[in-house]
Amino acid sequence: MSAHRFASIDEVHLHNDKKILDYSGKKITEFFGSNVFTGAKVREYLSDEAYKSLQASVKAGSKIDRKMAEQIASGMKAWAMSQGVTHISHWFQPLTGTTAEKHDSFFTLKSDGSPLETFDGDALIQQEPDASSFPNGGIRATFEARGYTAWDPASPPFIMETAQGKTLCIPTIFIAYSGESLDYKAPLLKSIAVLDKAAVDVCNYFDKNVSKVTATLGWEQEYFVIDEALADARPDLVQCGRTLIGHAPAKGQQLEDHYFGAIPERVFAFMQDFEQESYKLGIPLRTRHNEVAPAQFECAPIFEEVNIAVDHNSLLMDVMNRVAKRHKLKVLFHEKPFAGVNGSGKHNNWSLATDTGINLLAPGKTPRTNLLFLTFFINVIKAVHDYADLLRAAIASEGNDYRLGANEAPPAIISVFIGEYLTKVLGEIEERVSGKFTEQDEVILKLDIHKHIPELLMDNTDRNRTSPFAFTGNKFEFRAVGSSANCASSMSTLNTIMAKTLIEFKKEVDAKIAGGEKKEIAILQTLRQSIKDSQNILFEGDNYSDEWAQEAAKRGLSNFKTTPEALDVLAKKETIDMFTEMGIYSARELAARHEIVLEEYVKRVQIEARVLGYLCTNHILPAAVEYQNNLVTNVKGLKDLGLGEDTYAAQLNLIKVISGHIQELNNNVEAMIEERKKANKLTDMHKKAFDYCTNIKARFEQIRYHADKLELLVDDKIWPMPKYRELLFLR
Repeated sequence: MSAHRFASIDEVHLHNDKKILDYSGKKITEFFGSNVFTGAKVREYLSDEAYKSLQASVKAGSKIDRKMAEQIASGMKAWAMSQGVTHISHWFQPLTGTTAEKHDSFFTLKSDGSPLETFDGDALIQQEPDASSFPNGGIRATFEARGYTAWDPASPPFIMETAQGKTLCIPTIFIAYSGESLDYKAPLLKSIAVLDKAAVDVCNYFDKNVSKVTATLGWEQEYFVIDEALADARPDLVQCGRTLIGHAPAKGQQLEDHYFGAIPERVFAFMQDFEQESYKLGIPLRTRHNEVAPAQFECAPIFEEVNIAVDHNSLLMDVMNRVAKRHKLKVLFHEKPFAGVNGSGKHNNWSLATDTGINLLAPGKTPRTNLLFLTFFINVIKAVHDYADLLRAAIASEGNDYRLGANEAPPAIISVFIGEYLTKVLGEIEERVSGKFTEQDEVILKLDIHKHIPELLMDNTDRNRTSPFAFTGNKFEFRAVGSSANCASSMSTLNTIMAKTLIEFKKEVDAKIAGGEKKEIAILQTLRQSIKDSQNILFEGDNYSDEWAQEAAKRGLSNFKTTPEALDVLAKKETIDMFTEMGIYSARELAARHEIVLEEYVKRVQIEARVLGYLCTNHILPAAVEYQNNLVTNVKGLKDLGLGEDTYAAQLNLIKVISGHIQELNNNVEAMIEERKKANKLTDMHKKAFDYCTNIKARFEQIRYHADKLELLVDDKIWPMPKYRELLFLR
């Protein structure tokens, strides 16, 4: 195995000799969206009737009838075939955390045996992939294979280029034969619809011309890039996506010299390559840079409608994995692939925009638009306060547990940062909006709203990188989302709780208006109560500090540090009632998702436990014993020469230390295996997840401690796997 390690190190230098692709002189605008059926291409290949039908479906959510579907499918096929496409696939996002596709060719045979290329409206609107092996939480039995994918017209079809082939991909939802959703997209689309309705109703207090409100998302994708040969020499990276053992190198990220530094040339070539592929797919990437940890990087796009943004992020991760292979690199999306350095998140920057061109989380130029801003701003805070545990559950995963609460990531305590300036504004509103209003109070309030809130808040608050949910000028940044997560999970929850909060807000305001209160006063009184009710969720300090954990406990805020305990909220009656009332999940769908995430947690910990046991038994212990034997031979030789014990005292001490770590490592591995056997006998998934968390995963750090100590002691020439200094710094 050590030979494999050193061969991999030699191969790194060979990889650097690979010719990089030349993208110089190409304007992004010349080919952006070239592989997407949108814009002028749709207009060119569809009749006026079909084009209007498709546009109405995209804008208003109306259904496309079968006759129009035939015309749209024909136009899609004509465009796709003109680009060299031979196959079509319904592209969807099952609850595996990855994307899925099944390819069907345009090719078919007529009744007389003659060949024909065809693609009809039925195949566009709906297809039937095998659903039996996807996670379903008990909704479908293994032998019940039927499941349906249904076209999402709001997300444009695209051509995926892989190897020498091209496939027309149709973004779809994925549902069971019985109608329950089995993917991330269907609940997201439902949450978008309910938020749109609730937000429009509130906007109409201020502007009757608003008829649509769209949730927007700008994600920031963090990731690690390491050499493929080095990654392949690590069984833990191959099978778990993270290193289960590995001693920290002498130089890690403490000098902070990697952050925003010059991008390494080989990684830069990779970035250029996946960016070109992304631009062709209509993914509007805007930024790229080195992140804090060595070998860690980030990219981010321009804001898009949340449905499109989620699709683009899932698609980007596929593209990055595929392109990395061309460069003999490995992309790691795991939240914590390396201990001792920063992990990776996927910051979700979320806002709301009206069809009249207003960002509802940006102050305006007049008192009325500033009151509109305050209405949505305060209701976001109220939503997070009331449903903080649901947001925590939405980001829960085995990988994110390693990151949340570490030095570089928000804690598992959900809180909101709004900055000193807006904290003062809310305080003034709470103080002033009390008791009965007079006409003079109303005049002052109208003037002061404009006076106290400038149009641009971009620089009136610092960024709090420790906060899990922070206001950053004209949007909220949900920083606690994990890097490998599908954005739809957190966005569906955020959209839903915001919609629910806005609905309740409107009920309270309408009741006050019906009681004779003026509209502006009714709104302000309701906002004042929301500010008072939500005070505990606001925190402006260092979320990493122990003091905050203690303070949060006093405030009654939850601190769920593990996935199993964070997911318990999904089984609560109030959670089930809220999601069913809002039409996002049925009780059965919610129970299924709870079961699916718990099962995934168990499987991931189980895989890591098995790989860790294998690494220790087959790689670490043999290397340690070999070196131990070398030392014993050395001591015997010196003793045979008649030399005194003082000449080999250091070797004897080293043998004792190594022997101690070998014994402890072996004991902990055996104990972990026994605990795993006990856990595997449990049939209740909830109990099983907690058992894996408390009795098996808890052993990981003990095992790692002794393995990492042996890495420091064993002869480098014998150590079997690439070390952190090689993985993080060799490019």
